[in-house]
Amino acid sequence: MATIKDIAEKAGVSSATVSRILNQDDTLSVTEETRARVLKIADGLNYRKKGKGTTKRTTIGVFQWYSLFQELEDPYYQNIRVGIEKYCADQNIEVIRAFQSDPDYLKTLSGVDGLICIGKFAQKDIKAFEQLTDNIIFIDMRTSRISFNNIVLDFHQSVIDVIDYFVELGHTKIGYLGGKEYIGEDTVYFEQRKETFINYCRKLELCYEPYVLEEEFSAESGYQMMNKLIESGQLPTAVFAASDPIAIGAMRSLYEHGYKIPEDISIIGFDDISVAEFSNPPLTTVHAPSEYMGEYAANFVAKLYNEVPSEYKTPVRLTLPCTLIKRQTCGKPRGEK
Repeated sequence: MATIKDIAEKAGVSSATVSRILNQDDTLSVTEETRARVLKIADGLNYRKKGKGTTKRTTIGVFQWYSLFQELEDPYYQNIRVGIEKYCADQNIEVIRAFQSDPDYLKTLSGVDGLICIGKFAQKDIKAFEQLTDNIIFIDMRTSRISFNNIVLDFHQSVIDVIDYFVELGHTKIGYLGGKEYIGEDTVYFEQRKETFINYCRKLELCYEPYVLEEEFSAESGYQMMNKLIESGQLPTAVFAASDPIAIGAMRSLYEHGYKIPEDISIIGFDDISVAEFSNPPLTTVHAPSEYMGEYAANFVAKLYNEVPSEYKTPVRLTLPCTLIKRQTCGKPRGEK
């Protein structure tokens, strides 16, 4: 059955224009030639307007590279999905969820009008998604080449803001605790926060080499990495953790070893998850607008992308800013006032 989108592509106008013409919207400013062309194409495709009450709801698929259990352990990705579902509920858009751990997720997502993919994916996964729909946007997956629509965060400036704040306080020995993520089974995803951290520390001639560790994006991992730093006998005066769960785990390790925050060591996290404000002391962190990322992505596939004629569509990368939230886990280096 022909759709408004089919008519729009043949007529070279937006789906919204076709809809208003078919609904006899007299306020629409188009030429009679365009109006007649749309009606002729609709007739030629045997388009039949659905009766009131039977209009098909727009359906958006949401695919999460994490399993449901992993998502519950990581508020960052959970908040992205919450943002998507919040927007769709407000706009009366149906949502179909699927996780990479599902046995037949491609079948679950078949027939969707748009697809939002959260996480990091291999080329074979991307090709499979493109068979479902050409209306796709990826969240939190940056590539060197802009070959598909994606929304990412400004990690580069965020890390610079973190280090500048540490330096402003007088720190010259700064550590990094991060996590590794994988595309497929064995390809390590490029971590921009780590690269920016190393490059900027080198530029400012700061001491960082003995204090860089990577494991997983979890509180348990943060706890174990901080244990390793303490046991090595080489503890920096400040630490940047690439996620709030890592920071919270690291703080527990420091407390168990008798260190005070921020008197003995300063720490900054990343994400600004809800519990960060209620840690002891409240965690200084980078606010990542994760829920807004989800809302923006849903708006993109539901409206913006569908209303652009096919000949004008091109992949875009949307980069959202982050903000350093200063709380109580940072102070001057130990021994200084």
